[in-house]
Order: sequence, then C-alpha cells, then structure tokens
Amino acid sequence: MKREKFSSRLGILLAMAGSAVGLGNMWRFPYMVGVNGGGAFILLYIIFVIVLCLPIFFSEFILGRRSQANAFGAFRKLAPGTAWPLVGILAIATPMIILSYYSVVGGWSLKFLANALSFSFTKEGADLGSMFGNFAGSTWGPCIAHTLFLATTAGIVLGGVQKGIERFSKVMMPLLFLLVIAMGIRTLTLPKAGEGLVWLFKPDFSKVGISVCAAALGQAFYSLSLGYGIMLTYSSYVDKKENIATSAVKITGMDLLFSLLASCAIMPAVFVFGLEPNAGAGLVFNTLPHIFATMPLGGLVAIIFFLALLVAALTSSVSLCEVGVAFLVEEKHLKRSTATIIVFAFCWIVGIFCALNGKVFDIFDYVSSNILMILGSLFMVIFVGWRMKRTDVFDEFTNGGTLAANKRIFGFVWFVIKWLAPIAVLFIFISNFIG
Repeated sequence: MKREKFSSRLGILLAMAGSAVGLGNMWRFPYMVGVNGGGAFILLYIIFVIVLCLPIFFSEFILGRRSQANAFGAFRKLAPGTAWPLVGILAIATPMIILSYYSVVGGWSLKFLANALSFSFTKEGADLGSMFGNFAGSTWGPCIAHTLFLATTAGIVLGGVQKGIERFSKVMMPLLFLLVIAMGIRTLTLPKAGEGLVWLFKPDFSKVGISVCAAALGQAFYSLSLGYGIMLTYSSYVDKKENIATSAVKITGMDLLFSLLASCAIMPAVFVFGLEPNAGAGLVFNTLPHIFATMPLGGLVAIIFFLALLVAALTSSVSLCEVGVAFLVEEKHLKRSTATIIVFAFCWIVGIFCALNGKVFDIFDYVSSNILMILGSLFMVIFVGWRMKRTDVFDEFTNGGTLAANKRIFGFVWFVIKWLAPIAVLFIFISNFIG
C-alpha cells in the first residue's frame, strides 16, 4: 500500500504548525509567563527556541523524512538489530499518555465554550469563582466532555493524512490566528492595557535564576512538541524535495508568534482588571471568566477566546493521535479505521481516570512533560548526533548538497545537535528534580 504524504507545502506548514500550536500556547504559555516574571522569561524563551530548539526540531525532521516511517519504524529502519527501536516505543507511548489527559483539558475547553455561548459568564449572579471547580469535580460532566473531544479528534484522524489532518489544518489554523488576533485587538483597546504590555516585554533580569531558565527551556520544548514523536511522524509524510530548514523555521516562527499573540490577548486584560498574573494553571479557566464578566462586550470575547482554545486543543490532539495510528497501520498492518478505534479506546479509558481523579491527572502530566518528553528529546538528538553518520545527516539537511544556504549553516547545526542540545536537555531533566 502506498504511503500517504502531505499534498502541498502549505499543508505541511499548517499541519505541523497546528501540532506545535495548541494548549501549550494558549493555556500553558501565558501562565508560565505569569509565574516566571514576565518579560525576562519571554526573552529567554525566544533565545532558547532559536538557538537550541530549532536544531532539535531539525533532528526530528531528519529522522522522519530520512526513514519515511513512523516513530518506531524510523529507529528500526535506521538502526536495525540494535536497541534503538525502544526509543521509538517511548516516542509512541508518550503522546498516547499525553492525549489521554490532554483530551480532558480539551473537554474543559468544550464545556467553557458552551458556557460562553450561553453567556454564562456575564449573567447576573453567576458564581464564577466555583464554576470550574464544580464542573471539574463532578462525575459525568468531565467524562462526557472528554469523550466528545476525543471522538472529534479520532474522527479527523480517521480521514487520513490529506483528507483528514491536512484539510482540517488548512481551515482551522487560519481561523485560530484570526480568533486570537480579534481577541487581542479587543484586549489592547482596554484602558491601561499598555501596563500589561510593559510587564510582558520589559525584562526584569533580577527575577532570572536557574529555575526561570529551566522553565523557559522546558516551555520551548513543550510548545514545539519536541520529544513526543509528533514531528518525526509528520515529517515522514514530507516530500524529499522540501527544504527542512526553511519548513522548520516557518513552523517555529508561527508557533512563537502565536505564543506572543496569546499572551498579548490575555495578560493585558489581567492587569486592567486588577487580577494576579501569577495565577498559575488556573489562569484560563478560573481567572479569565472574571475578566469576561466585567469587560465591555465580554460575552462575545469569551466566545472568541474559548472557541480559539478549543481549536488550538484539537490541532494538537490530532497530531498526538496520529503518532499511535501511524504505528499500528505500518507496523501491525491494521486498517486506519481499526487503528484509530484502538487509540481512541486506550486514551478514552486512561482519560476517564484522569477526568475523575485530579491526582492521576497531575501524575500523568508531570511524568509525560518532565520525564518522558525530555528523555525522548535526549535520545533523538543523541541518535542523530552520535549514531547517524554525519554524511547522512548532511545529505538530508541539504537535500543531497543542493541547498547552498543549508550547507553554510550545517556546521553550526551539527555542533548544536551533537554537543549543546544533549547538555541543554540534561539540564532541563536534572532541574526538574532539584528545582
């Protein structure tokens, strides 16, 4: 059976950008900025994305396109008869675990969009302080929302690479950017919104320490979906004539831009209405409804925001699901429909436990984000930098030596992949246990 590929350059960019752009940008990035002091964190984040994460992105791109296989098949094909395919198993297990609890957060987004559509945030006497807690702590609500969100994800993946993932990304990614820009425009027209922008973009280096550096580097990994096997899987659908460096730079740029847009849409409003920017993970679901309740046209802004949050969640959940589906289709020779049902069933069962028990949710989140993702990134850069031949990496990165610009920067890219990236990833890993 002929292996599917993305049909166009635009499809590649929007699908891979959709994988990177998700709850990590709209839910995690603003509150990470808040708890880590604002502008200095953002500056460190930008530096880490450009200097370290981009070359690591190249590594996953090279692995996927070189092998033209799923996360497990890539290591089996490039390092036959070795233990390296175990890294592929890790790269498949990680997104399955993440999707299990990620779909719970996606379900929260779905519920809060429904609340926004019914103008629950702006109704007189609305109990905004306990709205999220009451829903998340209930039995049936989170489970139903989790099921609906995961079923939507599976339905998109069921359509295949071109008719499902690519078609969805071409529609939803432009919509997502438009929604966030619309909310940003409304937020920035509020009185004193400039104070929030100053806080966001004026670095206070007195707040910079090892923990802030580690948080910025970890957020860069999280935001770009590095170490999950997602970019490896998606890049295996990319044609050999595409320029790895150009594609990766554009995708990284879109992800970075979206993170900044989301922060500009959220944080100034936090300042305008006198709320705390360091509200943590509850910023989106606990804090923002208070803003919408008192903001002029807040009901409409709430609809725009939670629709954008839901779309962002879906663009990433689709890529998480595809990693497992690709493995089952290519390695176990299952039909895409059967493989999708199996992934759905696994993530649904595990996700139910996450939806009903906050401790289980937190354990899955911590283990995947602070251990599995980081180990996956570490093994991948070590494989490309130390196991693959330099000539093979050069060949893939420069399209057989035909790309002059890529040839000029290859020396630096190779140095980062071989030396700097492993050290940086180890730094994140260790800091999670001593910070």
